[in-house]
Amino acid sequence: MNRRHLVLGTAAVALALSSTLALAQPKIMRIIVPYAPGGPIDVTARLMAEGVKDSLGTVIIENKPGAGGNIGVDAIAKAAPDGLTVGIAAVATHAINPWLFSKMPYNAATDFAPITQMVRVPNVLVMNADTAKRLHINNLADLIKYAKANPAKLNYASGGNGSAGHLAGEMFKAQAGIYALHIPYNGGNPAQLALLSGQVDFNFDNLATASANIKAGKLKALAVTTATRSPMLPDVPAVAEMLKGFSIDTWWGLVAPAGTPKDVVAKLNQAFVAALNSPEAKTRFATLMAEPVASSPEQFGAFMKNELAKYEKVVKASGARVD
Repeated sequence: MNRRHLVLGTAAVALALSSTLALAQPKIMRIIVPYAPGGPIDVTARLMAEGVKDSLGTVIIENKPGAGGNIGVDAIAKAAPDGLTVGIAAVATHAINPWLFSKMPYNAATDFAPITQMVRVPNVLVMNADTAKRLHINNLADLIKYAKANPAKLNYASGGNGSAGHLAGEMFKAQAGIYALHIPYNGGNPAQLALLSGQVDFNFDNLATASANIKAGKLKALAVTTATRSPMLPDVPAVAEMLKGFSIDTWWGLVAPAGTPKDVVAKLNQAFVAALNSPEAKTRFATLMAEPVASSPEQFGAFMKNELAKYEKVVKASGARVD
């Protein structure tokens, strides 16, 4: 064999070997998080990535924040439906934004294959504790009674027009038959600071954010907004105990691009549900004041459909728009 044939033969062997190695390399899965790193959604997504590594292999987190979550969710919708890309669907991206933005890059109802709900975080109606004491408001009934007797004297803060806190406030006003002035702030933190300083009277905040100030006695929790009481605040009633059917909370879950094969979705569901039901996940989620919610793809799909319909009415009634 001459040198030229030897080189060609060696090259062929190297090529074949590299092809074999490439085929042997495990495919890496990614979870697209449509929000910045560090928040509750990002933290729980990383917990899930760790929880499924034994069943699904390596899973990386890819943060794609922007446009209220729309940029990242659009990337999920446009990914190949091969089971290697999944992502977070949240109340904002799949129930509120479609009615809040005049133009959407994706269709929340048709561009995704539901996998499972992950989390529910109760929202809580809180008052500035000093304000509540001064106005003799000890419970939800007292708040409604005061608001009816003193129209437009109360105000409430939110993280901005169309935010979950704003929409919860509008739902509450409509069902309670009261009026309170909405004061939007540029984000949840400024809204909470306004409440703590007494600039505003009440707001609807997620329990994860409000809990420390409730425990410190700075905020008075009057009611949670989930359909039933939260195990995180068992002594605080649900708004629904007084206003029948009232239910609004923060949730998120996992979806794949539409067209992902059903057997692939079933495999993903099995892995993520097992991770959600693990003692480790329940313990870690509890520190975030979040409740793990494992569901079937069909259950999560039906839930998102109902939420989309519910928020259409709420957003349109509020008149909120962002573009």
